[in-house]
Amino acid sequence: MNQLFLGLPAPAKLNLFLHVVGRRDDGYHLLQSAFQLVNLADSLDIEGRDDGEIVREGDLLGPAEADLCVRAARLLKAATGTPLGATIRVRKRIPAGAGMGGGSSDAATTLLALNRMWQLRLPREALAQLGLTLGADVPFFLFGSNAFVEGVGEIMRPLRLPARWFAVIWPGVHLATAEIFREPGLTRNSEPTTMSVFSAVAEESPTEIWGRNDLEIVARNKAPAVGQALDFLGRFGKSRMTGSGAAVFVALNSEAEVKMAIQDLPTGWKGWALRSMDRHPMSSW
Repeated sequence: MNQLFLGLPAPAKLNLFLHVVGRRDDGYHLLQSAFQLVNLADSLDIEGRDDGEIVREGDLLGPAEADLCVRAARLLKAATGTPLGATIRVRKRIPAGAGMGGGSSDAATTLLALNRMWQLRLPREALAQLGLTLGADVPFFLFGSNAFVEGVGEIMRPLRLPARWFAVIWPGVHLATAEIFREPGLTRNSEPTTMSVFSAVAEESPTEIWGRNDLEIVARNKAPAVGQALDFLGRFGKSRMTGSGAAVFVALNSEAEVKMAIQDLPTGWKGWALRSMDRHPMSSW
């Protein structure tokens, strides 16, 4: 009988800051960022198959061949030579193109689940190496905890962060990461910082958001709704875009405050009162 895993979580993340500090000869950008897990998650049901097929069901944007869960499963099959397959059903709660890592998180959960279901016993480090070929955020969701991230996303160190509430809004627009990074006007030479500098500010004031997001100006120019969302939350504190957009957030002191901040949103926008998480819910897998 084939195994069945139900309701596997694929949580979202927020970039508390994101600096572009350089560019490699191959064109990939060098980044520094603090990745914060939050309690908004997609849900995956994965059922094993003996026929070797990878079948994608549930919420799907675009062709299945381009879906990150499908690509992750096929990559793992190719790397290990397993004859097994899987049916992957995804229920989306994290908007696509929001900068919250939804697709990357789905891919990471797929790799973790199939590694166990297919009894491959690959270490997380090996899964992370595979995941990096799918996207820069995938290794983080395999890492297991909040992290200070450098390089192209492959260098991670555990990061202790204070518990916080976040008001998060998505203004209903989708931004493609590759297009943001291709923009000539993107800042690519921010001064590198250190984890200790960032951590000191985070510990001193839980609602203080240090640094900036270098992609924010480009995103504002491409999608005016991003600027509108930043201004909307900016009434309550220091607002910031996450990732390459288009979601934005502000850290506040209580659930009541974040719920107030996401009231009366314009038509087509979505908002969440989210709590920080210390660890990925599948960190023990």
